Amino acid sequence: MKNLFLQSVLFIGIIACEDLQKAQQETLSNDTVGYDSLLATETGADDYGMRKYVMAFLKEGPNRDQDSTETARLQRAHLDNITRMAEERKLVMAGPFFDDWEVKGIYIFAVETIEEAEELTKSDPAIQAGRLVMELHPWYGSAALMKAGEMHKRVAKKSI
Repeated sequence: MKNLFLQSVLFIGIIACEDLQKAQQETLSNDTVGYDSLLATETGADDYGMRKYVMAFLKEGPNRDQDSTETARLQRAHLDNITRMAEERKLVMAGPFFDDWEVKGIYIFAVETIEEAEELTKSDPAIQAGRLVMELHPWYGSAALMKAGEMHKRVAKKSI
């Protein structure tokens, strides 16, 4: 009876260890813990959860001598254009810098090419007026940024 008990315990222990080892190997081999294939597809994620973007540095343009009324009008139109591009899911991140640097802000476009981003920048009234210029760079970042706009709506009390 004692041998039967020990054999049973040993058998259960071996099975449990094999199951644990198998689970650990699967986790280590494919890193899929928490993976959501539908979300990956929706956000355009590759196997690493990343995707291509184009990052834009908004720099001071050559024409910054507008009066305060025109500067305010251009800023409002600039913000409205940001909102439009975000609603179209072409712009996933935008924001100004707070220091006194020539780069005034950034955009992260959810597009594949510099040419696509150039077309989007042409729609910005501040660019059209020469108040800003864009420096564009291809960038590889987390596909999760595609969800930033949805999250932003949940944390913003006021719109821009």
